[in-house]
Amino acid sequence: MTEDYQAILIVSFGGPEKMEDVIPFLENVLRGRNVPRERLLEVAAHYEQFGGYSPINDQCRALIAALDAEMQEHEIELPIFWGNRNWHPLLADTLKKMADSGVERALAFVTAGYGGYSGCRQYLDDIEQARAEVGEQAPVVDKIRLFYNHPLFVAANAEHLQQALEAIPPAARDECPIAFTAHSIPQSMAATSNYVRQLEETCTLVAEEVGIDAGRWQLVYQSRSGRPQDPWLEPDICDHLRTLGSDGVEDAVVMPIGFLSDHMEVIYDLDEEAASVCDEIGLKMIRAKTVGTHPKFVGMIRELIEERITPGRERRALGEFGPAPDVCAVDCCPRPPRRPVTD
Repeated sequence: MTEDYQAILIVSFGGPEKMEDVIPFLENVLRGRNVPRERLLEVAAHYEQFGGYSPINDQCRALIAALDAEMQEHEIELPIFWGNRNWHPLLADTLKKMADSGVERALAFVTAGYGGYSGCRQYLDDIEQARAEVGEQAPVVDKIRLFYNHPLFVAANAEHLQQALEAIPPAARDECPIAFTAHSIPQSMAATSNYVRQLEETCTLVAEEVGIDAGRWQLVYQSRSGRPQDPWLEPDICDHLRTLGSDGVEDAVVMPIGFLSDHMEVIYDLDEEAASVCDEIGLKMIRAKTVGTHPKFVGMIRELIEERITPGRERRALGEFGPAPDVCAVDCCPRPPRRPVTD
């Protein structure tokens, strides 16, 4: 069953785990992007509040442990390796380790469920760059498809949304608005991908699973990092919360649907910044959990692996768009054109 692949590779974003790593990490993240130095230092200050520690690596370790147990239970005997885009363990180091272990072909699960340059094409480019660094002995790496509309991804998110709603007073529960959040990206990047369409599909599917009418939820954005003069996706979550407050809303649920774990952009941008806005305007905000290591999410990853190693396996998806392709088109999610910093 597993003769085509000798390993599973988890590919993630990475994050610092001590203060002295923060600036080098952020320089890796922002390399080649027109982001002002003051923005880098502003984000570094966010990490400083947490001693330079990002929970994303520990969350990735927990996911790998849960997936390994899930695979063992279903008799999938493949080792799991882990490499990051921006911080240790870096992809090139991991691919070298895989090559030394005799791995010739691996199946990669990227911890990003939606299309777009940052969530799709950039990871493919990073994998190929890492392979080039390793050389001829580097394993071939095939990426698992996007999973924004997989029924188990929808179900895991729906359970967490339902849990958040149960924290709302019963009298307000059936009317309180839901703000689904995702990482804002430049409009130029959004125009060349299905990022927004896929997010809207996930929001629709999760809301329907919980019985939420379309008029009660809105997709909003967070974690913008670009220059003020460049148009990015809006509305911003904090602006949206202020609008709700001015409309007399007293309770709201915020769900980071565009993220897979409660990492720095969730715990700072939502649990700190957005929560501060809510305190200021007197709005009670309940923040729903990300899928993390929810058993249904882990089961989804195992199903996606089985799709690729078992001939004829069903490729499950909900909604009108069906399952994403296994192999991305060569022109999918292109890098947006760079503009001079001095514009």
